[in-house]
Amino acid sequence: MSTLSAVSEASARGFLREIWLAARGERHHLEQVKLTGSGSLPSIFAVTDLAVGAIGAAGLAIAELTHAAGNDVVEVQADRRLASFWFSTSLRPQGWEAPALWDAVAGDYQAADGWIRLHTNAPHHRAAALTVLDVTVERAAVAAAVAGWSAQELEIAVVAQGGCAAAMRTMEQWRVHPQGAAVNSEPLLHIVDGPAAAKPDWPVSRQRPLQGIRVLDLTRVLAGPTATRFMAGFGADVLRIDPASWDEPGVVPDMVPGKRCARLDLRASLDQEIFAQLLAQADVLVHGYRSDALAGMGFDAENRRRINPALVDVSLDAYGWSGPWKTRRGFDSLVQMSSGIAEAGMRRLGRDKPTPLPVQALDHATGYLMATAAIRGLTQRLKTGKGMEVRTSLARMAQLLATGSGQQVDAMLEPESVDDLAPAIEQTFWGPARRLRGAVAVGGATMSWDRPAAPLGSAQPQW
Repeated sequence: MSTLSAVSEASARGFLREIWLAARGERHHLEQVKLTGSGSLPSIFAVTDLAVGAIGAAGLAIAELTHAAGNDVVEVQADRRLASFWFSTSLRPQGWEAPALWDAVAGDYQAADGWIRLHTNAPHHRAAALTVLDVTVERAAVAAAVAGWSAQELEIAVVAQGGCAAAMRTMEQWRVHPQGAAVNSEPLLHIVDGPAAAKPDWPVSRQRPLQGIRVLDLTRVLAGPTATRFMAGFGADVLRIDPASWDEPGVVPDMVPGKRCARLDLRASLDQEIFAQLLAQADVLVHGYRSDALAGMGFDAENRRRINPALVDVSLDAYGWSGPWKTRRGFDSLVQMSSGIAEAGMRRLGRDKPTPLPVQALDHATGYLMATAAIRGLTQRLKTGKGMEVRTSLARMAQLLATGSGQQVDAMLEPESVDDLAPAIEQTFWGPARRLRGAVAVGGATMSWDRPAAPLGSAQPQW
């Protein structure tokens, strides 16, 4: 087996340090993290270094919480091989196939003057793109229609229609773009302390440190669900809330172990009352709505704080919290196109089409960043009683990856083997499956889930 190079070790520790300090962690705690394993994902960017650094930071937050509760200081071990695999999918179906990740229209298309990506997994996003292009759900027809547009003009038109699209830009074009300049000037995490409140009396165990912690999850697809999956893996009571019409068939089996998934319509007054009651009893809220969306439903940051003064409130946005695109819909693959990552991969590898990261690393890394911040918020509550308000974005994570590393130099990952999988069979709603072994261990505690993956809407909206 190859050994980890000093360059990769330094790069991974650099990401670990950036994430931990952004979450206001104390520098000396970084010595508790041991990085193990070897190999790297194939990329011109240090994706595996980011993966193990981000997962290591979340594990360190768990270790800090257990110590703050009176337990011994423990070592955190983060494995770069397993971290790489967790940045893809964690679920291995046994005798059945997971649903497709992408719909028939989603993907990269060549416009008249460049490339554009259409994100059409949600039916209303697909309808928006097809309405602008005036075509049916047929990929060849979409491609022919896109070819007649300027990439940036089509991006503008699809977004104006309520859809999701991103023209491919270079890193330099993004740097001088008003949105790129805005997000690159933002901190990785924007943190504001909550008002004084009573300290909680949580019993924090070494084996299940987050047991009894209530996490209200208003997130979708990958980044936010990654954060709450991690927290559920260490015992948190995660209640995910989705609207009646929303589904994510390609990713739900992977993202919801340990969670209960319910539905509410936050535009309806009765469901708003139920949500307010849930929020009042939550310890953590993690949400990925656009920055103006919750406010439009009556749950802006000020109102959330009024309902629950001690809340640890963690918000995710795609394109950042300032600038002209601060309320724009977005996803990892779109941010890679906008920020220059896909163009850099294409150019430096000599490809003839956009070349994104080998995994949706912005989503996953941001998820562990959010988990780190949320758990550090719990530690603050334990010490002072004060809650915390935290904001971050996929675009800011793109900036960290693009500027915080060069090309990976560690050897390629060896293919996945049965030893990479946990021995237990998870009886998911869709069929039996195995999951990857956890990529981080905190003393003797490793990730495990108290309930198997189940569909969205399969539980009641109650603690």
